[in-house]
Amino acid sequence: MRSSVGLVVPILVSFVLVASTSANFFQDVQITWGDGRGKILNNGQLLTLTLDKFSGSGFQSKNEYLFGKIDMQIKLVPGNSAGTVTTYYLRSQGSTWDEIDFEFLGNLSGDPYIVHTNVFSQGKGDREQQFYLWFDPTKDFHTYSVLWNPQRIIFSVDGTPIREFKNLESFGVPFPKNQPMKIYSSLWNADDWATRGGLVKTDWSKAPFTASYMNFKADACVWSSGRSSCSSTSSSKNAWLSQELDATSQQRLKWVQKNYMIYNYCTDTKRFPQGLPKECSVH
Repeated sequence: MRSSVGLVVPILVSFVLVASTSANFFQDVQITWGDGRGKILNNGQLLTLTLDKFSGSGFQSKNEYLFGKIDMQIKLVPGNSAGTVTTYYLRSQGSTWDEIDFEFLGNLSGDPYIVHTNVFSQGKGDREQQFYLWFDPTKDFHTYSVLWNPQRIIFSVDGTPIREFKNLESFGVPFPKNQPMKIYSSLWNADDWATRGGLVKTDWSKAPFTASYMNFKADACVWSSGRSSCSSTSSSKNAWLSQELDATSQQRLKWVQKNYMIYNYCTDTKRFPQGLPKECSVH
């Protein structure tokens, strides 16, 4: 909410979790656009988004969250998905918004999807990292997770971390911590830029395109009426709030970044001729 931008939310050392959503899309989300192209099926256990030549579709969470561990199982558009983008992200409201992004850029049959990640704080992004995956994300459901706590943001795939963005406010780097965010997802046509910079267009003869979702889970602090559902009385149920990468996870992160990262803004000196962003020298 725009009015929450100026609120200073105390960062407590320990919280108690009072809200963990069950995996029922009827309870947890609402289809927000697409004129029937988004559907909740199987008694709330499955959600599908569809894109055709006329429109895509999307949904958002009913709750806003201020910190949490968010999991979603997604099966991406199969076959020739060039030109399509499936998004899954957290975002606050207002002109100086915060945002934590997963975007999945489709490709020609047989070519790998590109997983695009970004972090916005106070309306400023430009922190893209992109990866290939070590599996075919269209064959089955895989779990895409965002861990967001006061110290760091960790993007993970099937429990393997692919990116960490630390809180480096002490170095003058803004970090998302005061603005509650909803969860959003959409499937839309972006063939003006998505596949090879827009060189490959969407093949509408393959439409409709469909992405599928299961097992949404938010272990998170729900924000409502200017207050968080979390308090400082207990930390036993919410290890995520102080979670960091252990030695094994750090090694897995390095493995992904060495073998599957295809773009890192922190090495793009042409894009930042005046010098790389501050966090690049610290991360």
